[in-house]
Amino acid sequence: MSPDSAPAAQEPDRVPISGPPPSLAALFVAFARMSLAGFGGVLVFARRAIVEQHRWMTENEFNETFALCHFLPGPNIVNLSMVFGARLRGIAGGVAAFAGLLLPPTLIMTVLAIIYARFGDVEVLRRILAGISCAAVGLLIAVVFRMMTPLFKRMDAVALILMLGVFLAIGVLRLPLQAVLLVAIPVSVGATFLLRRKVAA
Repeated sequence: MSPDSAPAAQEPDRVPISGPPPSLAALFVAFARMSLAGFGGVLVFARRAIVEQHRWMTENEFNETFALCHFLPGPNIVNLSMVFGARLRGIAGGVAAFAGLLLPPTLIMTVLAIIYARFGDVEVLRRILAGISCAAVGLLIAVVFRMMTPLFKRMDAVALILMLGVFLAIGVLRLPLQAVLLVAIPVSVGATFLLRRKVAA
C-alpha cells in the first residue's frame, strides 16, 4: 500500500456525493420538507435528510458545518441552509435552500398567528402547546446525542474534553457565552492543527 493511500484509510466515513449535485428545485423542496416536518426545531430533520436520506454529507461534515454556522450571527439552521446550499450549487443554491427553509413555515405561521390572536385564550389550546413543548425538548436532546456519536466513534479525547469544558463553563458556571467562545475557539483550532500536524509527520 502506498503512503498516499494511508490518509483515505483513516477516514472511512467520508463518502463523496454520488452523481451530480442536487438541482436548485431539489434543494428548495428538500429544505421545504425539513421546515414543514420540523415541529420543535428543524435541526433534527435537517440532519436526517442531509446525512441519512440524501447522503449529501457525512456525519463529521455535518457536525463541522453546523459548528461553523453556530458561531455565525443569526439562527443556526438558517445559516446552515445558506452555507450548505452555497457549497453544493453556489450562491443560487444558498438562496434556494434558504427560501425552501423559510417560505412555507412563514406562510403557515402567518395564518396560525391570526388564529391564535382570536382563540389564544382557549384552555385546550394551551394544553396542546404545553405538550408540543415537551416533544420539542425531547427532539433536541435526541439530535444532540446523535451529533455526538462521531466523536465517540473516533474516541477524539481532545474534542470531548473541549466539549465538556464549554458545557461546564456555560451550563454550570454560567460564564458569558462570548468570553467562553473567545477562549474555546482558538484553543480548539490550535489543538486540531497540532494533532493533524503530528499525524502527518
